[in-house]
Amino acid sequence: MKTIKDAEEKMAANKVIKTHIINYAKTRETYITYRKSGYSKKFFEAHRDEITLHKAAKEAFSKLPDGKIPKVKDLNEEFVRLLSEKKAAYSEYKKIKKEMRDYQIAKQNVESFYAAQQSWDIEEDMKKKRQQER
Repeated sequence: MKTIKDAEEKMAANKVIKTHIINYAKTRETYITYRKSGYSKKFFEAHRDEITLHKAAKEAFSKLPDGKIPKVKDLNEEFVRLLSEKKAAYSEYKKIKKEMRDYQIAKQNVESFYAAQQSWDIEEDMKKKRQQER
């Protein structure tokens, strides 16, 4: 189960980084123009969303562990690898879950059998006592 959760977390992080890379590429020209304008407040207000996305992407890149921005192609390949690992782990999880359910059913059957056997034994003992009392 842990590998499924790990794969999901890595896939989510992968998706976030990929989104930041795409946003950075889309807003790069606007940010360069903003810088050339001397960080004009008027330009900022006109392009607030793009500049904010660009700054968020730069901040996310600065938090990357090795400081290197991965390529989208590499992220896609890792995503596919993680997805296949997740599917394999999930199929194993389903198999184990089915086995556990089968064991639980078998346990209930055995418990029911023993309870019925015990009940039957008690009835037999009572019949024997009644016959002896006569």
